[in-house]
Amino acid sequence: MKIFSAKQMYEADKATESREGISPLDLMERASERVLFWIDNQLKGAQVPIHIFCGIGNNGGDGMALTRMLLDKGYKVESYVVNYSETRSKCFLINYGRLKDNYKVWPKKITGVEDFPTINPNEIVVDAIFGIGLNRPLEGWLKELVQYINNSKTFVISIDVPSGMFIDGPTPDLEAVIQASVTLTFQAPKLAFYLPQTGVFSQHTEVLDIGLDKDFIEKIETNARLILKNDARLMYKARGKFSHKGTFGHALLIGGSYGKMGAVTLALKACLRTGAGKASAFIPQCGYEIIQTAVPEAMVITDPENE
Repeated sequence: MKIFSAKQMYEADKATESREGISPLDLMERASERVLFWIDNQLKGAQVPIHIFCGIGNNGGDGMALTRMLLDKGYKVESYVVNYSETRSKCFLINYGRLKDNYKVWPKKITGVEDFPTINPNEIVVDAIFGIGLNRPLEGWLKELVQYINNSKTFVISIDVPSGMFIDGPTPDLEAVIQASVTLTFQAPKLAFYLPQTGVFSQHTEVLDIGLDKDFIEKIETNARLILKNDARLMYKARGKFSHKGTFGHALLIGGSYGKMGAVTLALKACLRTGAGKASAFIPQCGYEIIQTAVPEAMVITDPENE
C-alpha cells in the first residue's frame, strides 16, 4: 500500500473531483459517511455521549458533517468549534451552516481554557481539530486542549490524523499531539503512523476507502510503501515439483563471538525460512556446538578465534 505525502493527498483529492465532476464538499460528505459507518458499526445505536471537537479548516468540516449524520442516526452528540483563528475554510462554513439550520443545538465555541467542556471517561471524543495540513506546533490553550483531552482517559477517535501530528516530517512538540485510541485515516496510511516518535499516538489505525481516483493513485510515485499480506503474496514464487535445495542458492552468513551467538543463529533460521536452498555460517570456533544444535540444517565453517 502506497504512503502519500500531504501534497500528494491533496492532488489525489483534486484528481478525483475533476474525474468525477464533484465538488470538495461532495468528497467531504463521502469521507464523513465512511467515518459514520465505522462508528455506527461499532456502537450499533448505543447511547454513549459523543463529543466532537472541530477545527475551522476542512478537518473541522468533516467533524461538522459527522455531527449532523450522527444526530440523524439518533446518537447523543455535542459538538464544539475550536476557534483558534478568524479564518475558516469554505467547506467548514457550509457544513456549520447545515448543522445550524437544521438542529436546535448549535455547536459550542471554544476560545480558551474556560470553555473546555466536561468529559467523562465512559464517553467518546472525536478529534476533528487539525488534519494533514498542520505546519506548526500547537501552542497556548490549543496545546492545553490537547492535553485536557488526553488526560480525560476517554476513548478518542481521530479523523485522518491525530491533531498536532505532522505527517511529512518530525513532529516538533510531542506533548501537543492527541493520543488517539483509533485513527480513521482516509484512503492511505500516513508515514508518521509508523515512526517510533509518532506511531505511539494512535493505538490502532483503520484506513477508510473514500473512493479517490484509482488511476491517479496507481500512477503516482511515492517514497514509502506499507507491505501487507496481499503485497507479500505478489512477491511469492511457487516452487517447481522437481526443484531442490540446490535450485535456490547458497547463502553465507558471517558473524558471532563468544557469548554473542544469538544474532547469527536467528539470521540463519530466517535465511532458510525465507527461501535460501542452503546456508552456511562462518563463525568463531566457540559457537560451533551452538549453531549445529540450534540450526542443524545449516552448514558450519569455523575460525580458530573466539571473536
